Amino acid sequence: MKALVRQIVNEVDSMKKWWMVRAGDSNELIPVWKSEGIASIGWAKLGDPKKYKTKEELILKADEAYSEDKPKTRLSGVNQVWRFSREIQIGDRVVTYIKKSREYMVGTVTEPHFFDTSIGNPYYPNHIKVNWEKNTVKREALSQSAKNSLGSVLTVFRIDEWGSEIEKLLNEPLSESAQQDDNVEETEIIEDLVGKATSMIQDKVYKLDPWQIQELVGGLLQAMGYNVQVSPKGPDGGVDILAYKDAFGFEKPIIKVQVKHRKMSASAPEIQQLLGANPLDANSLFVSTGGFTSQAEVVAKHNAVRLVDLEELVKLIEEWYEKIPGEIKALLPLKKIYVPE
Repeated sequence: MKALVRQIVNEVDSMKKWWMVRAGDSNELIPVWKSEGIASIGWAKLGDPKKYKTKEELILKADEAYSEDKPKTRLSGVNQVWRFSREIQIGDRVVTYIKKSREYMVGTVTEPHFFDTSIGNPYYPNHIKVNWEKNTVKREALSQSAKNSLGSVLTVFRIDEWGSEIEKLLNEPLSESAQQDDNVEETEIIEDLVGKATSMIQDKVYKLDPWQIQELVGGLLQAMGYNVQVSPKGPDGGVDILAYKDAFGFEKPIIKVQVKHRKMSASAPEIQQLLGANPLDANSLFVSTGGFTSQAEVVAKHNAVRLVDLEELVKLIEEWYEKIPGEIKALLPLKKIYVPE
């Protein structure tokens, strides 16, 4: 009988959803959440989101009420309000972060969404009732993976995979000596983050058209200190870009560049065409986002032609991006982020 009860309890626990809800833009809602036993989010101009039958209706209202915001910002806000008002249920667990003390407050939902501007902060009128627990979970006690997941900038999101870890720490706080060494895990997470960012940049580069790719390669060479001459649209005689160290093109090395942006791999004859193009004594660089055939690689190696595929092109862009001219950066806007060494 006890085993059956335990099984039922475990099944009920597994059905609980775990939610992270941010306590305002500056963490200013923590005191009122504690005193009122609530958790709240904003987007007050939308009114009560439950008045809208579909998310599309709510999006139209957001487009009207928050027209000054970017479309992606409006869509993200609607998704979070929709999730908060319709998916969080009684019995779900809610977590929020207290910045000042670097700990997580945990509670249980006792009443689902209601809209009320008279409770708490009027700028955050979408509420759920929450029974907040006295114990908290210190951020330092969490695994590195949990820290990173809970660090998302979204206002409302699911954290089910970390529920059991948070529950355990809530009931059995780890001592300083018992906390695990996260150095290896942190390194893996950073490598994964960098890898995902690089993949996203590759996707953005791949979506550019052939002429934009040509301009991007020209901008990359400028970042490296070369003066460049990019061929206009039309027949180019096998050379898309000429790069010189001096403004007049007298000083060597001179680099002649062919750029191919397509799914098909560059072939050996195309490498030979670049080699036979003027100036004959220039160094040869072949950029192909579709890669190269094995025969092309053999010809290139035999004739000292530098080959750059999509992966290496993106690595070079990441390395030289800060020095790429602004008008070229506009083709591929990137944002700098910092991670621990």
